[in-house]
Amino acid sequence: MELFPGAAAKAYLQTSDPGDWPVATDWRPVVDRFFKGAEGEALLTFLKRRISEGAVIFPPQPLRALALTPLHAVHTVILGQDPYHGRGQAEGLAFSVAPGQALPPSLRNIFKERQRDLGEPWPAMPVPGGSLVAWAQQGTLLLNTCLTVEEGLANSHQGKGWEALTDALIAQVSSSSQRVVFMLWGAAAQKKRSLIDESRHLVLSANHPSPLSALRSPAPFIGCGHFSRAQKWCAEHEQT
Repeated sequence: MELFPGAAAKAYLQTSDPGDWPVATDWRPVVDRFFKGAEGEALLTFLKRRISEGAVIFPPQPLRALALTPLHAVHTVILGQDPYHGRGQAEGLAFSVAPGQALPPSLRNIFKERQRDLGEPWPAMPVPGGSLVAWAQQGTLLLNTCLTVEEGLANSHQGKGWEALTDALIAQVSSSSQRVVFMLWGAAAQKKRSLIDESRHLVLSANHPSPLSALRSPAPFIGCGHFSRAQKWCAEHEQT
């Protein structure tokens, strides 16, 4: 089933109305509460203004992760920073790129570490490419701390309000009944750590997989072993 009809033809944000951004039913209370509050209203006002000014904003569906991965299905959260800012790349899932796009360096390093850690073929995907939709559909919430960005301008929507929503989403996952693995990649993601109940969940931190930091001390991404550690922990706690 196509959750986002026509989205491929419109690879940038068309509207600032969150009613046009599908989410799974059990995420709806968190999302509605945010957009009805002052921070959510300010964010929507900002997005509406930038769209009217001709800004090209990615991705076309900022909440796609919440549509593909219902709250009750989450077993792993991979948290990044903000969407890719190249045209056609971002598809609303952290680190994932739309079909037909070349692999960005960060995603290439994710596949590289997964191969090193688990011995899986590279790239470890059901089909060739860099879209992680299959991961999302299997219960991995691929979330950025900021959910929109302008073309060619990394971090351009940082501090505009998305962080308050992603705080609420992380807190909701932490308070849910299932045990979850949180992978916090990069400084922006690691700021969310205080929202997670570490007595119940596994929290793994490493540098962002970008080539600028993937090998840097004190927590290099390459060699972090997050995938095997997550598998071991899930097996010990009888998680899928």
